[in-house]
Amino acid sequence: MAHGEFIMFGAYSAVVCVNTLHLPFAAAVLIAALFTALVGSVVERFIIQRLYGKVAETLLGTFALSYIFQQLVRTIFGPEDQLMALPLDTTLHFGSIVVPVYNVVLIVVSILVLAGTLLLLIKTKFGMQLRANVQNRTMVQCLGVNSARIDNLTFSYGCALAGLAGALIAPVKSVTPDMGVTYVVDSFMVVVLGGLNSIFGSFMGSFVVSESSTVMAGYMSEITAKLLIFIVIIGVIRFRPQGLFFNKDKR
Repeated sequence: MAHGEFIMFGAYSAVVCVNTLHLPFAAAVLIAALFTALVGSVVERFIIQRLYGKVAETLLGTFALSYIFQQLVRTIFGPEDQLMALPLDTTLHFGSIVVPVYNVVLIVVSILVLAGTLLLLIKTKFGMQLRANVQNRTMVQCLGVNSARIDNLTFSYGCALAGLAGALIAPVKSVTPDMGVTYVVDSFMVVVLGGLNSIFGSFMGSFVVSESSTVMAGYMSEITAKLLIFIVIIGVIRFRPQGLFFNKDKR
């Protein structure tokens, strides 16, 4: 329940690096990813690791952690919105359509990060150990692999991606202590729609949810658009409870 706060950490890290330390935006993005990875590693080691296999306790613990992080940031930076200038303030023109160059950069970076994550999971030793750890943890431990280390690195990498996302959206969104909450519901919808253990499913789920919301919001209110998406996802859960792109484990 606290993964949205790692997006917020990444956004605030980028704001501090650019507005206060006057670092280049590219360096700020890298520092934000590394910082959130470090925070994620500490959180997993001392909190999350003790909650594995305890669903109710995990929900309550991470929900409390979410509020703790929000209040911590609010205490340090205050409740005011933090703003950051666009690193690329140019536009592309396609007839009457104007597209900011930075939006194109966000799309390209997202695709590159997705491709890099797929390569990490499929082509590296760490990725092989991670997939084996998910499929048969006991056997992996019998083979001498440190499952706890794999868990920590995986959680840290996920937090780094969240921090990277937060840093990248900081120039186009208002950075606030509770900004991460707005992404929690969407992320759950993406996972439910795409499937729990499919990166391609997450990609397709995020694409369908975001584009559907954007297109429908042009003809109706954003709340109505979200409601219709909820109804569609409820229908998907009814007939495909494991998601549209669920991959069956090979044991």
